[in-house]
Parts: sequence; C-alpha cells; structure tokens
Amino acid sequence: MASLGVNIDHIANVRQARRTVEPDPVSFALLAELGGADGITVHLREDRRHIQDRDVELLRATVRSRLNLEMAATPEMEAIALRIQPDMVTLVPEKRQEVTTEGGLDVAGQQAALTDLVGRLQGAGIGVSLFVDADTSQLEACRATGARWVELHTGAYAEAGWDSQPRELARLSEGSFIARSLGLRVNAGHGLTYQNVEPVAAIEGMEELNIGHTIVARALAVGLEAAVRQMKALIQNPRRDPLFGSRQP
Repeated sequence: MASLGVNIDHIANVRQARRTVEPDPVSFALLAELGGADGITVHLREDRRHIQDRDVELLRATVRSRLNLEMAATPEMEAIALRIQPDMVTLVPEKRQEVTTEGGLDVAGQQAALTDLVGRLQGAGIGVSLFVDADTSQLEACRATGARWVELHTGAYAEAGWDSQPRELARLSEGSFIARSLGLRVNAGHGLTYQNVEPVAAIEGMEELNIGHTIVARALAVGLEAAVRQMKALIQNPRRDPLFGSRQP
C-alpha cells in the first residue's frame, strides 16, 4: 500500500503572488498531516519562486511525519540540505524558465557527479531519491550512484490521452519492476490527480506518491484536511485496471 507525500509548493505560490505572509505553507503542512499525509514535500528552487529558505527551516522544526526536500544538484542546495537535515532529498532537474518540472533527471549523463553528491548526503544520514523517467538506462545509473530510492516521473502518464494512457501505465509498472530488481525502492509523482492516481497507486512495489497541485486545487473547495483525506483514501484502496489482471471495484 502506497503512502502519500503532500507537496505544498502551491500554497507558497499563492503567497508569493502578493509577496505577503499568507497563506503560510508551514501552517498548511500541519493541516495536511491532520488529513493523513505521510510526508510533506517542498521544492526549494534556485530562483525561490515559491518555497523560501525560511519555510524549509520552519518545516524541519514542525513536520512530524517526513520532510522531503526536492532540490537541484547544486553546491548551494547541498549546503542547505546538510544544514537543514530533511528526512529525504529528492534530486530533480531544474530550469529557470519552466512552470513545473518537465522531465526526469539525466542520471546517466552526470553519474559521476551525482554519485559524489549522493554519497555526501547519505553519509550525513539523509535518504536520497532520484527523480527519473521509467527508463532502464536511467534506473541502472541510479543504482550505480548508490542512491536507495527512485521517484518515477508520472508526467507522460498524467498527460496521455485515453488511448495511450494504458501504454504509459505499463511503462511505469515495468519501471517499478526494473527498479526493484536493481534493489531500488520506488516512489512516483508529477501530474497525478484524483482521476488518474488509482492505477499508479496499485502498481506493485509502489511505496509513496508525491502529489501537490490537485490536492491544493480541491482544497479551495473542501479545505486542505478533507482534500488530503480524499486522496489518501484513493491511494490506500485503489481500483485496479483490468488490463493488469487485478480486481474490479
């Protein structure tokens, strides 16, 4: 059964739109935990477009589940992670001009540098996950770095039309199998919604789904605590796609 990591970046987006003090993502992290979140995820971007350094520091002091810090593989972010000591770091690609993360990290293309970084972070007691596409060469490179987790990029699945979504789901399922056969633990995230999350939650070996935008969007109508509870229910008891031979609702 997969757990739920709630990404609260979009709470900070609302705050930064006015450059004011509310809504405070730290307070909303507490509501997410009350709703059943198993972890809180934030992406501290190099341009600080939403989450700020102050947020990460306060979250480290107040989060009672798990704090997952998404970050680029840069010396600045490494120094922050080593100082803040999140429970996990997820290394992600980052482009200044993108609205949101557009694809998986090219681990194979920068394996040596990432191996050194993973070693330093894990040596400090911080778990490390690499955000990658469900590609065999990338997954093999992830294992070579010494990282213990991967987070499969679900963007292609989330954006696929009804005719191609089963194929993308099969790729994720195969990616999970390959990762686990390599000794890696598997998380997933990006673009998942209340409408498409259940087949991904049902993938064998899936440990955690990191989800943000759709939960924050629903929270505008029902409140964050209720929105988290609704997503958690779908993840814990997903209807499984008959294509993969599982039970029906």
